Amino acid sequence: MNLYTALRAGFPGDLDTPAVDADGARYTWQDLERGSAMLANWLARLELPAGSRVAVHTDKSVEGLILYLAVLRAGLVYLPLNPAYQAAELDYFIQDAAPAVLVCAGRNFGWASKLAFQRGVRWVFTLNDDRSGTLLDRAAQMSDQQQPVARADGDLAAILYTSGTTGRSKGAMLSHGNLRANAEVLRDYWDWRPDDVLLHALPIFHVHGLFVASHAALLNGSRMLWFNRFEPAAVLRRLPEATVFMGVPTLYTRLLAEPGLTPAACAGMRLFISGSAPLLDTTWQAWAERTGHRILERYGMSETLMLSSNPCRAADGERRPGTVGRALPGVGLRIVDEQGQPCGVDQVGQVQVRGPSVFSGYWQMPEKTAQEFTADGWFRTGDVGRLDADGVLTLVGRAKDLIISGGFNVYPAEVEGWLNALPGVGESAVIGLPHPDFGEAVVAVVTPAPGATPDPDALIATLKTRIAGFKCPKRILLLPELPRNAMGKVQKQLLREQHAGLFTAR
Repeated sequence: MNLYTALRAGFPGDLDTPAVDADGARYTWQDLERGSAMLANWLARLELPAGSRVAVHTDKSVEGLILYLAVLRAGLVYLPLNPAYQAAELDYFIQDAAPAVLVCAGRNFGWASKLAFQRGVRWVFTLNDDRSGTLLDRAAQMSDQQQPVARADGDLAAILYTSGTTGRSKGAMLSHGNLRANAEVLRDYWDWRPDDVLLHALPIFHVHGLFVASHAALLNGSRMLWFNRFEPAAVLRRLPEATVFMGVPTLYTRLLAEPGLTPAACAGMRLFISGSAPLLDTTWQAWAERTGHRILERYGMSETLMLSSNPCRAADGERRPGTVGRALPGVGLRIVDEQGQPCGVDQVGQVQVRGPSVFSGYWQMPEKTAQEFTADGWFRTGDVGRLDADGVLTLVGRAKDLIISGGFNVYPAEVEGWLNALPGVGESAVIGLPHPDFGEAVVAVVTPAPGATPDPDALIATLKTRIAGFKCPKRILLLPELPRNAMGKVQKQLLREQHAGLFTAR
């Protein structure tokens, strides 16, 4: 089934009721239906080959969400990209995914269109967060009636590029069935109700904001209070109108800094959910004390969507800080040792999963896909954790050096490559350190090139012109040499231990 057909079935009977409130601009369910139909008809007019990718490199907007729905309706493949990506980063994704269409912010059209056309992209349109852009201009002439293109559960719906430790991003292929199955499970497990209202303050270029949050509201026919950007004071003003909020830990720490965060402000709230990065126990406790609400933590990945969750209903048990709950219905979750043998209760090992939401593989990387799945079909998450006697999962680390800062994935090898190319840098090691706001902060340890004395602030400033800001180190530490083991490998764990209190000790 085409995913849009499943989402559309959740719309309320009266399509003229409010669906999205975006800072005073109100959209009805009919607006979502008609707008996505017009955009889907425009895409169909381009006569793109089956399986064509539509890359989207735009700021968050309701029209961006409608474009996503249109791509589903047209039977094409959606490729969301962080709007913070710079030219070199965008160039990689275009080369790798070979999209037929690129939709970019109008301010980037000059350089983005030149890059895209050089790489063989046939069509480039603009879409802005003020309801303008050439894409909307083209679609305005189209019919607002459209029958979603038939798609099977196994057909590709989206490609999400996810980070690793090799310096090369991998495109996780998610099907219509993957996305639908996870949305339906979360609707039931998180006890979505007819009168729920979602406060949507997350970006929509990754799993959390686009699939978990948006799908839940659409499938349940729930109104959304929409924020193109997260502003703590503005979010607090609208919080009394909402019942559900989803955020990364950074959003919760910033809300805690607002004096307006009180039990009264949260009186109508039913559920606060956190994910995409570890939530500090101190943040969880502070939130409970300030608001009277216990944050629900869950666990998921780009490759698997949501895998486990703390309970929503009181009858299912308590929410435990520092844990990510039990496996969701239909999800298989196991902990194995380095030999692949099952671990016992509370024994730390590698987390492996399987289920209807687990992706089919990485785009154009069959060998990498084969490496990440076991012979009996379980996906190796790369995370390390333990299961207690009740089946509750606690994540204790990552087998890979992936850094999650403010909910965004950063892989050290890429940042190291950019750093090592700068004048004055001999070698670098990029690590993640605990941070009270971002969960983890990107930190680089740099050794100077012979005879050089690099300026850490100048290095960071240069990096900010070349890669997305969330990847840039918050601090650069200069050392005469990097610690190594007997085999010559840099001991990043030692660096993490030595500098663990760089941000949290303040």
